[in-house]
Amino acid sequence: MSTLADIEISALAQSVRFESERMVITLTDDREISVPVAWYPRLAQATPEPRNNWRLIGDGEGIHWPDVDEDLPVAGILLGLKPPTSLSPKPNDREK
Repeated sequence: MSTLADIEISALAQSVRFESERMVITLTDDREISVPVAWYPRLAQATPEPRNNWRLIGDGEGIHWPDVDEDLPVAGILLGLKPPTSLSPKPNDREK
């Protein structure tokens, strides 16, 4: 019998867009996943310009936002994982 830990997540991102308070990721198999931007404090506090400056990590295993210093694995997003609270913006990050 397999468990959730035995299941391999092999989804790859193709593109990212933001709609209101949600981040929408299109996967290479044409599925779309949508999560609240509030789950990712650095992205939530960023303006549209740095939010839209992203690049894929590897073949789409993750997404990197250089202006926001955020890296998110697609598998983690699919599993509903949120970043640890220690990765929330620091007070001086909000001033930039």
